[in-house]
Amino acid sequence: MLVGNYTSWLVVVSLLVAILASFTALVMANRITTATTPKQGQLWLLGGGCAMGLGIWSMHFIGMLAFRLPIPLGYDAIWTTVSLLAAIASSIYALWLVSRPTLPHERLAFGALLMGAGIASMHYLGMAAMRMQPGIDYHLGWVLLSLVIAVAASWVALFIAFRLRHHDNRLRHRVPPAILLGLAIVGMHYTGMAAARFPANSICGAAAGAGLHSQWLATLVMILSIAILGVVLLVSWLDQRMQAQLLRLRNQDLRSSLNDAHAELSQAALHDPLTRLPNRRLLQQHIESALIEAEQRGSRFAVMFMDLDGFKQVNDAYGHQTGDALLVAVAERTSQLLRANDVLARLGGDEFVMVVNIEGDEDVAALASRIINAIGSSRLVPSHELQVTASIGIAICPDHAATERHLMGYADSAMYQAKEAGRNGFAVFAEWMNDSAEQQFRLLADLRSAIGTDQLFLHYQPKLSVARHTVAGAEALIRWKHPEQGLIPPDRFIRLAERSGIINEIGRWALNEACRQLRQWHDAGHDNWTMSVNLSPIQFSAPQLLNEVRDVLARHRIEPRRLILEITESTVMRDTETSLRLLQALARLGVGISIDDFGTGYSSLLYLKRLPASEIKIDHAFVRELENSSEDVVIVSAIVALGHALDMDIVAEGVETAGQRAYLERLGCDYLQGYLLGHPVDPVRFKQLHDLPRPRIEVAAGWKEPEGGDFLN
Repeated sequence: MLVGNYTSWLVVVSLLVAILASFTALVMANRITTATTPKQGQLWLLGGGCAMGLGIWSMHFIGMLAFRLPIPLGYDAIWTTVSLLAAIASSIYALWLVSRPTLPHERLAFGALLMGAGIASMHYLGMAAMRMQPGIDYHLGWVLLSLVIAVAASWVALFIAFRLRHHDNRLRHRVPPAILLGLAIVGMHYTGMAAARFPANSICGAAAGAGLHSQWLATLVMILSIAILGVVLLVSWLDQRMQAQLLRLRNQDLRSSLNDAHAELSQAALHDPLTRLPNRRLLQQHIESALIEAEQRGSRFAVMFMDLDGFKQVNDAYGHQTGDALLVAVAERTSQLLRANDVLARLGGDEFVMVVNIEGDEDVAALASRIINAIGSSRLVPSHELQVTASIGIAICPDHAATERHLMGYADSAMYQAKEAGRNGFAVFAEWMNDSAEQQFRLLADLRSAIGTDQLFLHYQPKLSVARHTVAGAEALIRWKHPEQGLIPPDRFIRLAERSGIINEIGRWALNEACRQLRQWHDAGHDNWTMSVNLSPIQFSAPQLLNEVRDVLARHRIEPRRLILEITESTVMRDTETSLRLLQALARLGVGISIDDFGTGYSSLLYLKRLPASEIKIDHAFVRELENSSEDVVIVSAIVALGHALDMDIVAEGVETAGQRAYLERLGCDYLQGYLLGHPVDPVRFKQLHDLPRPRIEVAAGWKEPEGGDFLN
């Protein structure tokens, strides 16, 4: 039996090359996952895999060159090349595996098995390149041990590379794991070498023929491999510095444009996109300011609620484009009759509201008459013979009410009285018009009785993951089926519950029921689904909320990150410091925080960046006209960029057309909700529909519930 020995300095070089190759692998894993484009990631994968494979192969080959026998040695060029290709293929596969979003244990084990087999193949192919005659006799035990070491080393390499792929490239993060992996790779090689037995009469066929001789090959392999690994690491370092510089420039641009984006969002959030008039939220602010001024100065003002008569017939006969033109004309004609300090707002549809300062009741009556005459007696849209009139309801502060909600409600009641009186006229609120108080009292009593019965139930609307094209979870939406009146719209009974204070009891029930249902879905195999639950402003301010959330998670064994609590930005801004403390406590608990109806409120970017929110929901008001409004495209794009810059997921709600979905996916939204993807349905129907790999469009039978019909809207 031929007895071999090792050249010590080559053994040391092989260890250093193994450590350098391991270090390269860890750096390449980071570069692939942080690539800014898919093409850049593919280039890093290919180049990094080749460099890493060359490094591992070089270590093994240098280790083989360190081995000395008392006969001349050489290596067959073809088998040597094949062993190099095996190393490169294994390395490319390893880098691809650790660049995936997830690495479950099953995939990790299978990947380690394949990678270990590739490394072992490289080693034994390299041994075969010697073309020994007679052939090398391998000790089975040592061979099996080398295979075990190869697989174990691959498992450790994949695990560490996956864990460190998003860390920075500081030496203290990379060098210790690289040394550990290098020792594991060297251990596999020299275990494999220990398995080899060379008969006493052996000759090396590669040395006798046209093979590669080891003396000059050792120097060439060392210089070439170290140079290539060094170049790859240098390019990676330069690329990282360039990306960091670009990131700093982007951050500067982002900071300089955040104020512009905030101003643009505020303008869009507070104004109607069609008429450019103030919307409901800005109107509310105007009324509240007028209330303060009226109290301080003892002045009076009127809220005038105007609705067009016959507008639906115009839309049906001439189409929505003509209807929109009519609304713009009404807004312009009415604005011309108001004074500079008066306010005209559009609530939506054909509803307009005016806030008008008055000196006497006759001023209001005269203004209402002028508006009605201007709308009913002239052609508003020149290209069409349209005949519409207006009905106006008037409520006066402080004569009738001294709160925004009551003034709006009373003006609305008076407007309906004007319609019942024959339309094309106005009515001033009187106490006899408020005869619905008894009805509301009875409805409230019925609502109290409904809690804990099957009258109150939850429907679930799917949330689609854009990346996976599968359902990622559901939003819980509360419903009330009255035994006599049937389904009652959420906006009707939720406001009643908030005014009476029973919203906390309803909110606790909804949170518990949603988590109970989520537990059932998890037990049925959908353990990656999440559940979004809306919190009303009153429920959010309740001192026991944190304990209630903690208890319901424990009761139903729900992972905190699977529960997402949705709050509106206006709720947070009511008391920002208190809200921030509560949200931070909820975030420490592990639950997700979603800012609902984003863009329709008046939150400050200063507070937004402090919120521990994990998700922003784009209001459906910005989604509705996305296909026809370049302004809405800019707004949505700004929200997406802002959310991603703050490390938040972006959810778009109200998706009703394929065009809207395509726009939102291109703009970078992470999740979608809307009737196109699924209506709110009961839990059994939800599971039937979304057990499928792709979400289907479900059209609810019977009544059509309003989009986003949660218990905040």
